[in-house]
Amino acid sequence: MSTKIERLNTSITWFVGASFDGTEDQTPRFLAEGVWENGYEDKYLDIVKSMRVGDRIAIKSSYLRKHGLPFDNRGQIVSVMAIKAIGTITENYDDGRHVRVEWTKLEPIREWYFYTNRKTVWRVLPGDWMADGLIDFAFNGKAQDIERFRNDPFWRERFGSSISGKHRFGWIKFYEAVAGKLLIYRSNRSALVAGLEEISGRVEGIGYLLDQYADGTTGFLKDICPFTTIGLFNRGLTETKRIAIARELGRFLGVEEPAPDTFDGIPLLNPQNSWFFPFEKDRKPDQIDALWNVFAAAIKLADSDTDEARDEFVKAFDHANGRPNVAWNLTFGLYWIRPWTFLGLDSDSRAYVTKKLGVSLGLRGPKKRCNASDYLAAMDVLVSRFQEASYPVHSYPELSLEAWHYQEPASEATASDTHDNDEAADDGSEDVTQEAPQSAIPIAPYTIEDILRDGCFLEREEIVHLLDRLRMKKNLILQGPPGTGKTWLAKRLAFALMGQKDDSKVRAVQFHPNLSYEDFVRGWRPSGDGKLSLADGIFMEAIKAVAKNPLSEWVVVIEEINRGNPAQIFGELLTLLEAGKRTPNEALELCYPDADGKRRPIHIPENLYVIGTMNIADRSLALVDLALRRRFAFVNLEPRLGSVWRDWVIKECAIDPALALDIERRMTELNNRIETDPQLGKQFKIGHSYVTPVQRLKAEGTRNWFVQIVETEIGPLLEEYWFDAPEKAREARIRLVQNW
Repeated sequence: MSTKIERLNTSITWFVGASFDGTEDQTPRFLAEGVWENGYEDKYLDIVKSMRVGDRIAIKSSYLRKHGLPFDNRGQIVSVMAIKAIGTITENYDDGRHVRVEWTKLEPIREWYFYTNRKTVWRVLPGDWMADGLIDFAFNGKAQDIERFRNDPFWRERFGSSISGKHRFGWIKFYEAVAGKLLIYRSNRSALVAGLEEISGRVEGIGYLLDQYADGTTGFLKDICPFTTIGLFNRGLTETKRIAIARELGRFLGVEEPAPDTFDGIPLLNPQNSWFFPFEKDRKPDQIDALWNVFAAAIKLADSDTDEARDEFVKAFDHANGRPNVAWNLTFGLYWIRPWTFLGLDSDSRAYVTKKLGVSLGLRGPKKRCNASDYLAAMDVLVSRFQEASYPVHSYPELSLEAWHYQEPASEATASDTHDNDEAADDGSEDVTQEAPQSAIPIAPYTIEDILRDGCFLEREEIVHLLDRLRMKKNLILQGPPGTGKTWLAKRLAFALMGQKDDSKVRAVQFHPNLSYEDFVRGWRPSGDGKLSLADGIFMEAIKAVAKNPLSEWVVVIEEINRGNPAQIFGELLTLLEAGKRTPNEALELCYPDADGKRRPIHIPENLYVIGTMNIADRSLALVDLALRRRFAFVNLEPRLGSVWRDWVIKECAIDPALALDIERRMTELNNRIETDPQLGKQFKIGHSYVTPVQRLKAEGTRNWFVQIVETEIGPLLEEYWFDAPEKAREARIRLVQNW
């Protein structure tokens, strides 16, 4: 069964590959046949099923380039994405693999830089300047603002034109060049060992490479892994010795880059335990091979972040991880060889990542350390955060350097945080805790068009404006008279912001006079044993949920936000709501500690949004606190009775067409009277929700339905409005149904 409906103008765009598992480029065939195919039978199936008719799609090819770029890349490798064709999806076969597309071939191919993705299917939503720029580039033919990208905090350290003088992390080029040259020795390790033995006779600090052989004798190493080799100058030695060893190793390998004279942001091995493998007499025959496999797979992943390279890295990492002498130090080695790509998890960095940045580390590998999936997941989170201008760090080298200066609270430190490679498994066990299989959750896309189809009577441009304000301000309040669809719209804005209909990422709460900080943030609650225990409220639960899944947008919807005391309910988090303070650098401690008694600074993540609703017709409510008002964008919603409303209620609710026009006239007259009343005003007008049936009416049921609405809903509201002038309320109610 396929999906084929009339073309729609949606907000989702797709950038897809045309080569799978090493196959030839399928672009010519796709263009000739008017199709796009997912070349995998076990990947991206749900994502492809979520593609919809009208979605825009582009064929892309991602790769790296060092030369021939239209800007000064300062000798650094740049990520490039070529756009080969663009089109519109016209049919989805719902098999997770095939869609029909009306293609337009681009000649010549256009190249986009920096903000790229090498996965086969990349779903791009508008809303931030990078995504908007890519969409305009691919589909509207606009030029890329290269200067803005290269000087963005995420890329500035490597490519920025605004940085003058000496750049930080000058050691990186040398380290990457050493790794590249070492890869040549993967199948000729005897030559590498011979070279190291020759250097050890001339340079102080390498004499520790003495092995204990299987026959009981000792001598210089017969085999070595790449990480131990690079570790020669990344141990606890004097800087002078490190420079000398690095220089000699670089000369032997034929590295053209000069040896560094500083080593800022580089994690070091324990000099007493700096091998990544045990003595020959104690190690398994394949351990050094396994380490070379990780090394090669990591370089491949860094240079071509494809699905195949990722799978190969996962397999190699987990095969080597947890063996004797292999622990957190494996991530050191990965960081050394490609510092812009891999995270080094020394004790300082682990503390900084988890306690300062609030990013959790999965520990499902051997000895409660990361397995490959945990490691990649943490890096996926960090890379997305690095691209936030206000984030404390914007790259792994910067993170490593900041971590070295970071002083975690004394109450947070644990004994396990003071050791790195000396935590290595001592039994050679390769057991890895397996992740429980999870059933795939189908993606239900949700866009502005879905809001309109669901029955929103705003213009499309107005919804775009609402989402823009929400993305920029992070906090939005929909205010208006009763019945203007504030609550209805709030949740749908949340879905459109996320690009999918996912109730699990939307938390809803209603403020009321009795709601407190202890209910909303954290406080003491009765427990089952009759005692009191600290418990998180809905807002802290949302913050923690975002920390566990920080790659998606999350939304807290607060209904009737002005019925409570927002300043009291939010407490110190009111300060952190501000868009410019959504960073770990602005973290504050809560009034109450965590459940374990420790106080940990809290910040509100960038991707946690708040949408409030506010009834401005309720006289019992006080004015909104100015501090709250400064942190929210306020948008007025008004009754929407007009052609869009009429078309909807006639088609979807079976209201008689002639009577729909009459209802609109009567309600408009009533609202005009309310607006001009000196005791009321426009904030007391009656919204369209009152005259929009929630269910389809029975045939010829419009007259009876409207009379019931007036008698039981609109009439009592008018009596409340004119509580001191009951004749006005009675007259207005009578006029609503007069001659009906």
